[in-house]
Amino acid sequence: VQLQASGGGLVQAGGSLRLSCAPSGRTFSRLKMGWFRQAPGKEREFVAAISWSGGSTYYADSVKGRFTITRDNAKNTVYLQMNSLKPEDTAVYYCAADFRRSDVATMTGYDVWGQGTLVTVSS
Repeated sequence: VQLQASGGGLVQAGGSLRLSCAPSGRTFSRLKMGWFRQAPGKEREFVAAISWSGGSTYYADSVKGRFTITRDNAKNTVYLQMNSLKPEDTAVYYCAADFRRSDVATMTGYDVWGQGTLVTVSS
């Protein structure tokens, strides 16, 4: 499985962006998917995750109510809709995938990582 993330860019505070991640291969519907981010000088942190069926979603407290993770198994794509963006959301955002259903919010719960897409929120 390989991951390709896209959709990053520059946006003003209060604006919105939608990130996409499209894993290659035919096993997308069996993968749990997650988004993590890494700001300059900081450790990579969990943002959101979604179960293989889309029935369960998980969010970091810092993005609850602002970000929404969804998936379209027919299109082999997972999305991260980011609204009400803040300057502190500035980071490189990574999508990640794994067949295991557990450990949705930890980096060790994911075996496959995308290359990252930069999100910059100006004040």
